[in-house]
Amino acid sequence: MAGRVAGKKAFVTGAAQGLGAAIAWALAEEGAKVALADVNFVGAEKLAAEINQAHGANTAAAYELDVTDEEQWKRALEAANAAMGGISALVNNAGISGGRGNIEELELDNFRRVMSVNVDSVFLGAKHALKYMRENQPGSIVNISSIAGLIASHNTPAYNASKAAVWLLSKNIALHCAKQKLDIRSNSIHPTFIDTPILDPLRQVFGKDEAEAKLSRQVPLGRIGKPEDIAAAALYLVSDESGFMTGAEIKVDGGISAM
Repeated sequence: MAGRVAGKKAFVTGAAQGLGAAIAWALAEEGAKVALADVNFVGAEKLAAEINQAHGANTAAAYELDVTDEEQWKRALEAANAAMGGISALVNNAGISGGRGNIEELELDNFRRVMSVNVDSVFLGAKHALKYMRENQPGSIVNISSIAGLIASHNTPAYNASKAAVWLLSKNIALHCAKQKLDIRSNSIHPTFIDTPILDPLRQVFGKDEAEAKLSRQVPLGRIGKPEDIAAAALYLVSDESGFMTGAEIKVDGGISAM
């Protein structure tokens, strides 16, 4: 039986590890071709080889991409489009948490770096992918925001601001595509604490068990999330099952936003 995204051709950023790797696996398992883009090209190549071994040659390919670099975006998208015979889905997953520190403590360079990686990447990805996606409709843009883009903290100004920007930029892209009469949707996903390397700094400070226990106590469901939880949401948004969903957000947050 054909998979849920059979025939889709997805470009996934930050795909070498964490959420990006889980999303790439989920899409490949359900029939999509996947372009794995990451500044960590070696890691992306390794994952592409593993996916190809599991799902057949030419299912996945790796591309080096610094998501803040417009020229690299152009080259990677052009190469992926040629290799896959089109691009019908863009998953803007690459991001960084940035240094902690309140509005008086955070350095401007740090703030700008977080905004560049987390927001410029979504702008550049959509800007340059749409010309390929126009030729491969129906299409879907999935932007990984965060529950931190909807609920603020006192000591993460850059992360809060950047993920809130991703949230509204996703809606802007959705309305643009609708205005252009394109069958291309744009939605955002808002995870809470997920078991990925982004939690490693906290684990180093408190130890793995204590760090995860501290985070779990903040979640009504009593645990941190798994990468597969976010991959399932991305799979739904890439698939035609979500064909009437655009400009929306999916909160995968264990209930935090309900409090």
